[in-house]
Amino acid sequence: MKFVEKLVSIGGLPLSEQPPVINLDGFDGYGDRAKELFSMLELKNGFYAFESALHVFPASHSDGRITLSRWNSHGLWKYEYEGLADGKLFFAQEGFGNQFCIFQERIWCFESETAKLDLIADTVDAWADLILRDYNMQTGYPLVHEWQRRNGPLQPDYRLMPKVPFVLGGNYEIENIYPLKAVSSMRTRGSLARQIKNLPDGTKLNIWVIE
Repeated sequence: MKFVEKLVSIGGLPLSEQPPVINLDGFDGYGDRAKELFSMLELKNGFYAFESALHVFPASHSDGRITLSRWNSHGLWKYEYEGLADGKLFFAQEGFGNQFCIFQERIWCFESETAKLDLIADTVDAWADLILRDYNMQTGYPLVHEWQRRNGPLQPDYRLMPKVPFVLGGNYEIENIYPLKAVSSMRTRGSLARQIKNLPDGTKLNIWVIE
């Protein structure tokens, strides 16, 4: 877990001062990857890194902030995806709300606008290695950094949201992004992912922010 240790070391303060609440009974479908995740959280129970471009969820109460168990509850935002987000353990997110998750005992990136899964690592340590080597691409750091340089730090549990969704041609530029609570962002994108699933190009869509 040497890459996990390095990633944890460069992250900010822990998001919870309490030790992580580790109940593997609730994560028995995720195998050794869940054990690796909880080992990381024992080192630092949730954290931000790369100027908040990476957000790792804590596994216990954290002064009202989102926890691992709450983030993975079906009633928070997963229901908007109508099954597309089920069966996955989401443990971190990048600057624009794309999710990192454990699925089939490997690590995937879940694209929030489409619900597409991209396999990115076989273990949590390999995921940490990828983040460290390619944080610009994997976390969206350059645009997150520039937005915060102009507008100030992102608030806790907020992500950057495109005004015009990227999947619909929105540009990766400052003028097309704004801050939104992570929960609202995922609910909105879940609605979008449902609508565009299996639809032909040119289909009209209804897009609104779901609080």
